[in-house]
Amino acid sequence: MLRGLFSNRRGFMRSALAVPGIGLSAQTATAQRKRRAASRDVLAELGVRPFLNAAGTYTRLTASQMSRSVLDAMQVAATQYVDLNELHEKAGDQIAELLDCDAALVTAGCASALTLGTAACVAGSSEDGIRRLPDTTGMKNEVVLQKSHRNAYDHAVRNCGVRLVEVDSARDLAAAINERTAMLFFLNHAEHDGAIGHEEFVRIGKQHGVPTLNDVAADIPPADNLFRFTKMGYDLVAFSGGKGLRGPQSAGLLIGRRDLIEAARLNNSPNSDSVGRTNKVNKEEVVGMLVALEEFLERDHDEVWKKWEQSCARIARNVANLPGVSTEMFTPEIANAVPHLRIRWDYSAAQLTPEQAAEELRQGEPAIEVRPRSSEGLEIAVWMLGSSSTTTVPLTGRVQRTRHFIPVICG
Repeated sequence: MLRGLFSNRRGFMRSALAVPGIGLSAQTATAQRKRRAASRDVLAELGVRPFLNAAGTYTRLTASQMSRSVLDAMQVAATQYVDLNELHEKAGDQIAELLDCDAALVTAGCASALTLGTAACVAGSSEDGIRRLPDTTGMKNEVVLQKSHRNAYDHAVRNCGVRLVEVDSARDLAAAINERTAMLFFLNHAEHDGAIGHEEFVRIGKQHGVPTLNDVAADIPPADNLFRFTKMGYDLVAFSGGKGLRGPQSAGLLIGRRDLIEAARLNNSPNSDSVGRTNKVNKEEVVGMLVALEEFLERDHDEVWKKWEQSCARIARNVANLPGVSTEMFTPEIANAVPHLRIRWDYSAAQLTPEQAAEELRQGEPAIEVRPRSSEGLEIAVWMLGSSSTTTVPLTGRVQRTRHFIPVICG
């Protein structure tokens, strides 16, 4: 009986999410064909199943969608040939002006920015050093970071052949710095997990003349983070381009000190004999990243935030009268730090856990992805549910479908 009710549950979720103003992605093959009749739907041809993104900007879920103006700019760029080094230089100068920093480089995602930033601190602009990485013989080859800041992405730092030195306190950090120290690494997402805060971390780096790099990958918004850390004194700051900025998913940004950014470019594609040769960024991604950044900075972020809150509130109202169901709006402290909605119920009475509900939504038609790895309830991120490249699903039959949710949630 429980299984038989899941189709109604999916109907409930579609109704709850398909609220005017949210703009649900109708990412079915039919909707795509209606929107772009002249274009092939290769995803449909391959049998790759799209879904409604109520999860957020996760790389595995292909993060965000680009705006029509970003796609148009990339299309224009794709029809022309340019000198890639010249484009990198001029786009970097424009981005640096927008972000009020010394210099900038469009990279192949944030992981690429970490590798190139590390290479810049290790090999610098030395032609011999650049050719030899990840062999760091004769170079500074240690990167110091807090133990609590170790993460699955620091492999991008280790790609340069460095040894990671873990510390627990500011005293440990200062003591760990020596003639082999190439860089100090900070993971912004783990700011509150360690004993050393931003300002103290930067101060220690400045005192010892060692460059500092901050990984701010998914921490946009808030928009201020684009400026905050270079103003604070970080020598390098790395961002994902295809998350909150809504640029190409294969792009990112490395900003900071001009000498280090110039060294990062030398360690990068299209330079053949370099550790970053695999991190190719072509003209389309460079142009798309620049246009996406321009659009992001021009956006009324307060107004966008209000719309996200309104979307959460509308979904909450849709389930407010269901016995045993409660909702709360929350904002993750760092990474995807935007309004979310959490829906809870009596899991034991319903014989349905949040994980099971999420899986049923994933298997539904259309498929819906909610925030992963949550045991606190169904967690819905509304900010990736709408974009200029999606269509809107109207709210129809809401009352009838939500009533079917009552026996499932309340047992």
